[in-house]
Amino acid sequence: MPVRACVVSFAGERGVRHSVEVTASTLYEAAAQALAIFKQSDWADVIGPNTELLVTVKNPETMHTVTPAQVRRWCDGVTLSPEEVLKRHRVKTLIG
Repeated sequence: MPVRACVVSFAGERGVRHSVEVTASTLYEAAAQALAIFKQSDWADVIGPNTELLVTVKNPETMHTVTPAQVRRWCDGVTLSPEEVLKRHRVKTLIG
């Protein structure tokens, strides 16, 4: 899959929307990269397992909503493709 620019955002517990731009080849990779960045940020609120992450893929622009719990379930899912195994391992490493 091609690597695409994405903006990932979420609304924090105080109503502040936090966002970050990442490049990724899958929805789950974009979400995982953003989660890793938000965890390191002093400005971002805590993200719970059911916090909705809005992933806006650029060119053509599309929007997707995913939760950290869904990302984790995808990582733990069964796959037979070696390429897919590597993608899932990379995402799992990003989210910790």
